[in-house]
Amino acid sequence: MKLDLDKLRQSGRISAKALAHGRALIVPGARLEDIQREVERVIRDLGGAPAFPAQMSKNHIAAHYCSPPGDPTTVLPGDIVKLDCGTHVDGYVTDNATTVDLRDGDNSLLCAASRMALENAIAVMGPGVSLTEIGRQVETTIESLGFKPVRNLCGHGVARYTIHCAPSVPNYADPKAAKLRPNMTIACEPFASDGKGMIDVDGKAEVFMLTRDVRPKDNLSGELKRAVEQSDGLPFARRDLVRWLGNEARAEEALRTLLKKELVEQYPPLCERPGVRIAQFEHTIFIHENGTEVMTRLPE
Repeated sequence: MKLDLDKLRQSGRISAKALAHGRALIVPGARLEDIQREVERVIRDLGGAPAFPAQMSKNHIAAHYCSPPGDPTTVLPGDIVKLDCGTHVDGYVTDNATTVDLRDGDNSLLCAASRMALENAIAVMGPGVSLTEIGRQVETTIESLGFKPVRNLCGHGVARYTIHCAPSVPNYADPKAAKLRPNMTIACEPFASDGKGMIDVDGKAEVFMLTRDVRPKDNLSGELKRAVEQSDGLPFARRDLVRWLGNEARAEEALRTLLKKELVEQYPPLCERPGVRIAQFEHTIFIHENGTEVMTRLPE
């Protein structure tokens, strides 16, 4: 199937606008759930659909913190907050992220390490370029500013109705990394940490994804089948099940059914130890025959 670059570009513009809108809402006292829902509203209002639930990960949490329904968690003075969101337009996926440092401000050195690593990586991208070199740019930039790249988190390819696929985009000079090829779309997301640069799973999952298409032998109710098919095979949140099914009790029952039948994979928060601070910036980039195009960069 021929790639529709116009739809990919539209997806990227929506992702970038929603991210910028959400970033402006990250102030002390704001509820994380309110910001995430607002980001998703903007994506829909602009003509896209969320490619995955909007997520906000604070401080030592690197990724995958998604608010449960009624989450009381707020932004606190001194937090460093990552906002990660994505869009699909007719299945064309883009993914982007930003960080707000409420302790050290816009000139935060930790944020600069991640943001500069991303820009330095993009600067050397192109067809035939080894992702080993991309990872080296990330690693050397972050380490030159006194921090560690998170080595066991990486960027990834994106494809139609697919948020994660080959190739992996490492945050260090992985000698086994693949090469970039024309017509690839990748998400590059350097994580800079003032800790050890290694994360682990910690906490309850709020993000899920179907492991395969639902089949008649799964014996799901018609209502639940119709609900999960609204995800288009992309990640969804517990709060999405509430929206699709009408209330939390039905959503919890549905989730128990899906987990028991092993129809969904869980994505819990990914964390370093408490006290560590992590920054993340991310763009989605398309590899042309003779160059690159950053799909999620807003015009100056």
